[in-house]
Amino acid sequence: MEFKVNSKELEKVLSKVFPAVPSRTPMPILENFLFDINDGALTVYATDLEISLKSSLNIVSDENAKVLLPAKLLYDIIKSLRDTSINFEILQNGKVNLTTDHGKYSISYLDSDDFPDIPSFPNESLENEDINEFSINGNDLRFALEKSAFALSKEEMRPAMMGALFEFSDDGFRIVTTDGHRLVNLLRKDIKLNFQQQYIVPERAISVLLKLLDERDVKIYLSKSHISFGMNDIELISRLIKHKYPDYRSVIPLENEFQLKVKTKELHDVIKRMMLFSSTNTRRVKFSIKDNNLQISAEDIDLGASGTENILCEYDGEPLDIGFNSSYVNDILSHLNTEEEILIKLHSPTKAVIIFPTKEKENLDLMMLLMPVRLNN
Repeated sequence: MEFKVNSKELEKVLSKVFPAVPSRTPMPILENFLFDINDGALTVYATDLEISLKSSLNIVSDENAKVLLPAKLLYDIIKSLRDTSINFEILQNGKVNLTTDHGKYSISYLDSDDFPDIPSFPNESLENEDINEFSINGNDLRFALEKSAFALSKEEMRPAMMGALFEFSDDGFRIVTTDGHRLVNLLRKDIKLNFQQQYIVPERAISVLLKLLDERDVKIYLSKSHISFGMNDIELISRLIKHKYPDYRSVIPLENEFQLKVKTKELHDVIKRMMLFSSTNTRRVKFSIKDNNLQISAEDIDLGASGTENILCEYDGEPLDIGFNSSYVNDILSHLNTEEEILIKLHSPTKAVIIFPTKEKENLDLMMLLMPVRLNN
């Protein structure tokens, strides 16, 4: 069986699918691409069992076939070729010959029967599962994920928090991430659908998805076990995390009556300097707020180093000293760096603070939460 394909077109497809090939795995079969040739189209699949990627292109072929080809070797071969036509010849002896105008190469292939099944969307055969679907602009989804993904937990003891909550309700489409120290709650009020459901999307899927998103619309399918992101020429399919997400609403304080308004860049610049002085153990930085002055200080007793700076702010509340992990403050401010000014709502040295952009965007609510750390008396 033979087929012809342009080297650069094939390279584009392989580059999109290659991120799903595991670098280390106890299952060597996953180190292959699945080539599915059907009715003049070549679809290439790769999976690490958590995420799968597939992409297609048109080829010249009179027959259909499915084979497994060694992913890294094939990808490296195709990348090394100039722009040329490649003839693939699949032989009965377990070999594939690749022939160009200038050379001939031979690699081994495996039978496709043992390759894991990858769910297909939309697909009525998925055990009669309810499949929900919606579309969102790729840039809008990228914005939401970039603002929230930094707060994903890395603790395997709490698997639900290692994914982002996608929640659909009467309020709209909400993405929530938290690691127990920080929380991001982003709501798209203009995406209201006819179902109410929660899904938890793993960090790995979000990390790969962020590299694929552009201005094109994304078609999203959701089943009980998987989520699919379709972007014209590529589809990302991921398992969902099958755990209950913590009740994020219960940790958002309602009584934070003190309001601190401050310039984002000015505060961020000070925090980056104070990180030089905060102890490597605690990373603690202290906010002392009184009238319209915010004093930020840090001390590293082991090094005998300390720093203090004052910045102007707008504050309505009682004088307050509160401590934070400077790395967490830096993360939050890094992801609010497009905002000229932020509003921080506080209550006491032991209660979580909530942070908002002062300028609301149309159809978008964004809130970040940060837990304080104890100050030494």
